[in-house]
Amino acid sequence: MLAIVCPGQGSQTPAMLAPWLELPGVSDQLASFSTDGLDLRALGTEADADAIRDTRVAQPLIVASSIIALRAVLDGRDAADVVDVTAGHSVGELAAAAVAGVLDDASAVALVTRRAAVMAEAAAANPSGMSAVLGGDPDEVLAAIEAAGLWPANVNGGGQVVAAGSLDGLAAFAANPPAKARVIALKVAGAFHTPLMESARAAFAEVTAGWSAADPRATFLSNADGASYTTIADDASLPFGSGRDVLDRLTAQITAPVRWDLCQESLAAAGVTGLLELMPGGVLTGLARRALPGVETVAVKSPADLDAARDLVARHSGTIPLPTAEDAQ
Repeated sequence: MLAIVCPGQGSQTPAMLAPWLELPGVSDQLASFSTDGLDLRALGTEADADAIRDTRVAQPLIVASSIIALRAVLDGRDAADVVDVTAGHSVGELAAAAVAGVLDDASAVALVTRRAAVMAEAAAANPSGMSAVLGGDPDEVLAAIEAAGLWPANVNGGGQVVAAGSLDGLAAFAANPPAKARVIALKVAGAFHTPLMESARAAFAEVTAGWSAADPRATFLSNADGASYTTIADDASLPFGSGRDVLDRLTAQITAPVRWDLCQESLAAAGVTGLLELMPGGVLTGLARRALPGVETVAVKSPADLDAARDLVARHSGTIPLPTAEDAQ
């Protein structure tokens, strides 16, 4: 059984799109994405780390990169014919929505561009931040986060939680960390996935209220609780759930914690045997190696990973072998 997962903010690196532009069609694909004036080609090939750390840039760049990798791996195949289950971490849920067929590629990039804009505005209006908490007793870590007046914005499993809230609260928390835990400040603009993003959630709700979305065509897990949209819809006429539910949860996600730990539990319960992380990959496969022992993983970081990705797809989705990267050139 094959899972395709999509990474979140912070996974981007300078010039990560440069080698992909050597593949046929990628340049046209990038040009087709509507991004409210963002030049994704230049940002993905020429911009430095500071430029692509900007929330307005990072989110659409990551989603666009994941989609480019998806289409390159599938090489014309329909994702619904290949993937058994998909999920995305934080902003990666919008790329996963494209994997599941809820959003077409251009719509996913256009929607995430709007998400990034309202989240950047909320962060600028309410200075805050996030810190990774590595190690420690999970219950003690969560209790310490709450005691510091912060929120657990990401519960990632494998001994990794992200605390978020006021800058003063994060500084005090780092000065007195939970036992056997390390606290590392993250270079992000604000306390994403906390109540401090309420203005962004409200603004994004106005956008998604009128956004077009199809019903999922593959099992799609929600960050909120690891549940599939099939069970969320509870409607036999919707085998993989409702597109409207997806948009509603993508909106609520802005102020709700990312429960990647529960998504991984759902992947294990489903019997996933192979996990493919789309570009810019590495973080989620690292978590999977700890939380999903025995599951074969491949992270797509560059076109050099396409053969391994296609081989994983062929063996774990039960499909015939896909063309090699050499064949696609």
